[in-house]
Amino acid sequence: MTTDTVGGVWTYSLELIRAMAPHHVHFYLATMGAAITLQQRQELAALSNVTVYESEYQLEWMDYPWADVDAAGEWLLELSRELNPDLIHLNNFCHGQLPWNKPVLMVIHSCVQTWWRAVKNEKAPAGRDYYFERVREGLHAADVVVAPTQAMLTEAEAVYGTFSQKQVINNGRDPHAFRFGRKEPFIFSMGRVWDEAKNIALLTQVADAVDWPIYIAGDATHPATGENKLFKNVHFLGKLSQREISDWLSRASLYVLPAKYEPFGLSILEAAFSGCALVLGKIDSLKEVWDRSAEFVETNDVEGLTAILQKLIDDEFLRNIMACRAVKKAQDYTAALMAQEYLQAYASLQARVKTEAANQVETL
Repeated sequence: MTTDTVGGVWTYSLELIRAMAPHHVHFYLATMGAAITLQQRQELAALSNVTVYESEYQLEWMDYPWADVDAAGEWLLELSRELNPDLIHLNNFCHGQLPWNKPVLMVIHSCVQTWWRAVKNEKAPAGRDYYFERVREGLHAADVVVAPTQAMLTEAEAVYGTFSQKQVINNGRDPHAFRFGRKEPFIFSMGRVWDEAKNIALLTQVADAVDWPIYIAGDATHPATGENKLFKNVHFLGKLSQREISDWLSRASLYVLPAKYEPFGLSILEAAFSGCALVLGKIDSLKEVWDRSAEFVETNDVEGLTAILQKLIDDEFLRNIMACRAVKKAQDYTAALMAQEYLQAYASLQARVKTEAANQVETL
């Protein structure tokens, strides 16, 4: 399994590995993007069914990454020849077309092209054409393409063309990693603050118009450019540990993420398991996941977000109803359920590839 160390794919990967342990699935985890941090190393040490292979190769969405991407491909193929895994699980795109000689499952967590369409409301610039070609080639070379929501899969096919084999498997989290606490009068949000898709800026614009303080956690430094993005009017907490995040969520009454682009939203799920009422961006993927279990706001509507937040601040009964709905809906997205679906996908993919290979031999 490939993973990157600078985003939500890391959380997804470790959650899946952990949930697969009772099924006796062992992972060889190849890391890219940046060096593994001390906190990440501690997370890995708690897992019994993973062997880690580290690198700092640039990721395909970064600026001018292609020499690193190609070098990473050679490294991954060498690992595959050495380890002889049963299956390749790629959480990136550009290595899908490599001669693995193994079944390849590829997961669409997000991509530059769909991000650009959602966030900028236009096609990605011409400078991203090579990225587009490499990603399309990788996607169509995979034996099966998985997305965490139907909305993400639909968006990807609109950009890259229809995939012959595809499946939706929702992401999941372990509910036992989160807890209810005594709820306090504040609003909480978290995510990559530098990522326009999270739309943290909209939340900062309402800070002076609502009665409760707003706390925001997350990495403000862009991993590719080094640009640091902080906002006024809110309490910025920086990058927190998982234990610190769980504590803040357990106390927060409202969790707000007016995202313009969010293929699934693990942080939202964590907030729901923690008993927070949810206010989210009105986009297809989040409506698909949360339906009537969240309040939704247009992603450029400052007045609308202000009104929704103040309504929930003033109405404790409504706030509690929305929190209960979120908790109940979150039970559809546990790590155990995610693991079961991936286990079935792995088995189905292996069986299909073996059948196709046998049919080719008979044809010859």
